[in-house]
Amino acid sequence: MTVTITPLNDSLGAEVSGVDLAGEIDADTFALIRQALLDHLVLVFHDQDIPPSAQVAFTERFGAVEPHPLKSRAGHPDYDGLLVLENAPERRGARNDFWHSDITCAARPPSLSVLHALTVPEGKGDTMFCNMYRAWDGLPDDLKSRLDGQTAEHSGEAIRSRNNAAATDGNQDIDVPPPEVHPVARRHPETGRLALFTNRFFTTKFSGMTEEESATLLEDLEKRATVPENVYRHQWRSGDVLIWDNRCTMHYAVYDYDENEPRRLHRTTAAGDRPVA
Repeated sequence: MTVTITPLNDSLGAEVSGVDLAGEIDADTFALIRQALLDHLVLVFHDQDIPPSAQVAFTERFGAVEPHPLKSRAGHPDYDGLLVLENAPERRGARNDFWHSDITCAARPPSLSVLHALTVPEGKGDTMFCNMYRAWDGLPDDLKSRLDGQTAEHSGEAIRSRNNAAATDGNQDIDVPPPEVHPVARRHPETGRLALFTNRFFTTKFSGMTEEESATLLEDLEKRATVPENVYRHQWRSGDVLIWDNRCTMHYAVYDYDENEPRRLHRTTAAGDRPVA
C-alpha cells in the first residue's frame, strides 16, 4: 500500500495510513514515519493489531525501550518495558487527567511514547495533545526573555501522591528520587527548535523561586500552552496506535469513564536525552 500522511489540524497531529506496524517496515518507510513525527508531533494509525513483541520491536527503532523509572503501574508479565493501562471493576485505572509530558522527573525523559488501544469505551477516554513549540513561540517577548535560560525542578512526588489518593491500579510503593533540574525551554535534539518544557504535574518550582511563587507562573504557562487552537483531541477506537514526541508536546487523558467500562491500552516509551537549552 502507498503510505499517506494527512494532517489533522493546523497545530499538530497527522493520520498515517498504509502501514502495518506489526509487519516488516523497511528503512524508507520508517524514515518517512520518523520525519512525519518530527513534522506533526503526534501520529495516528488506525486499525492496528500489534502483539506486545511487535510493539516493543517497533518502539526500539526510535530508542531503547525502558520500564517506568518509578514503577508507577504494572508492566506486562512478559515485557518489562511495556506498561499496561487498564480500567476494569477489579482494576481501577490511575488518573492522568492533567496536562503533562511523560516522566519529566527523570534525568532523561523518554523521547516518545507509543500507545496501542486494545479495548476502549466508545466515545469516552479521549486524549488531548498540545504543541509546546507553539507554546514557547507564542509567549510575550518580556516573558520569553524572563524564562530564556531559566531552569526548573521536576519531581516524581506527584505520582506517589496520585497513586495513594484512591484505589487505582497504580503502584503505591514508590521510591521517589531527588528532583531533576531541566531547562524551561528545551532544545529539541533533532529539529533544533525550542519548546516550553514545564508542566504543573511534575514541575514543582523555578530555580530561585519558591513553590508558592512558581505556582502562579506555572498555571499561566499551562493556560497559554493549552488554548484550543493549540490542541488536538483524539477520540479513541480499538486498534488505534498513537505516537507522540514527548520533547515538544503535553497531553491530557480525559477521565470520563467508570470502573464498569473496560479500557486496556499498552504503552511503550523510547529512551531520550537529557534536556538542554
